[in-house]
Amino acid sequence: MEQYTEMRNSGVPWIQSIPKNWGVRVLFQLADQVKNKNKDLVEKNLLSLSYGKIKRKDINNPEGLLPESFDGYNIIETNDIVLRLTDLQNDHTSLRVGQSVERGIITSAYTTLRPSALVNPQYLYYVLHAYDLIKGFYGMGAGVRQGLNYDEVKTIKLPFPSLQEQTSIVAYLDDHVSQIDSIITEAQASIEEYRQWKASVIFEAVTKGLNPDVPMKESGIQWIGRIPSLWTCCQMKRVITLINGRAYKDTEFEEDGKYRVLRVGNLFTNSKWYTSSLELEADKYCENGDLLYAWSASYGPYIWDGEKVIYHYHIWKTKLDDKIYKKFAYYYLLALSRNIASESHGSAMAHVTMERMNNSYIAFPLYEEQQRIANYLDQTVDTIDALIAEKENLLIDLEAYKRSLIYEAVTGKRKVV
Repeated sequence: MEQYTEMRNSGVPWIQSIPKNWGVRVLFQLADQVKNKNKDLVEKNLLSLSYGKIKRKDINNPEGLLPESFDGYNIIETNDIVLRLTDLQNDHTSLRVGQSVERGIITSAYTTLRPSALVNPQYLYYVLHAYDLIKGFYGMGAGVRQGLNYDEVKTIKLPFPSLQEQTSIVAYLDDHVSQIDSIITEAQASIEEYRQWKASVIFEAVTKGLNPDVPMKESGIQWIGRIPSLWTCCQMKRVITLINGRAYKDTEFEEDGKYRVLRVGNLFTNSKWYTSSLELEADKYCENGDLLYAWSASYGPYIWDGEKVIYHYHIWKTKLDDKIYKKFAYYYLLALSRNIASESHGSAMAHVTMERMNNSYIAFPLYEEQQRIANYLDQTVDTIDALIAEKENLLIDLEAYKRSLIYEAVTGKRKVV
């Protein structure tokens, strides 16, 4: 990385040092706020800011908004910069800066800026994007803030090289960022292919077995298709019993109760736990190794690996017939869940009913063959998951490198001229 030979302290904590010949400007010196109301719906190209990108939306299908409400929207132009300064208290992950590539309208709840002639519009976007990436907006204002207005952000101090240097930085970042984004897109596509492969491997194993040469028969169930002729096919409720968890009142939770209360979020992403000291029936507790099924939100099977807990209403515990091997049932439930999701035709499915699960069909061989299938899937799925993890780590590294590259270029830590 080539660097400038002479640097100086910018006096701005988030910028740190800058090249000696660079200046520092505040935001209102480089851009003007845009307040151009869309009176009488003169503009109908509806835009939205999502994940740091300004994209078109169908004004005739605006997810519940009525066309009359667009009168108050802002008309914005190409190169205008949009800041989403709302919901700062609850949303700490979204990107909040976008740049428009066309004329259109966007909600006036967002702050729109028009770069002045002093600054390359794309450079100003990259600088504000860098500030966004370091979560600068969250530290502004006094105390915990739900949102900011333009008066509170217009004094953000920004690095300010010459227009010639700005143009060079933009050309450099446009080139390098597009290359990184291309690699990111390829990695994301690979992850999706691995996930499809994993789902296919599981489905084939739990519905067709491991021997492709055995005689087959029709299962009579569309999503299962043909199965080995010696397998049994029956409704799930005949071999897997689903046991409801317990619904809780807020008053039943304690700060330091005897048992943790296992909720759906704890199975997947949420590390916050509630506790309770209630003593309940034996079937309301979950022990290490129990096969569970989350039926609300992120629905799917899970084998509990932890201490004794109380499981919440949105989770079922399973009781298996002696003919069913637990890990085989786990993989079958993964395949069933994917089928249920596919039947929702892309719409978000809030939950799975017990009636639907009980009346779903399961095909299975003798116990020993179920064990062989489960062992095969354990090994194969572990291999695929390792490949997915490798690609996900690459994505993390690429995103970190891109953030670093943008920050270094716009603050003069990396010389590109």
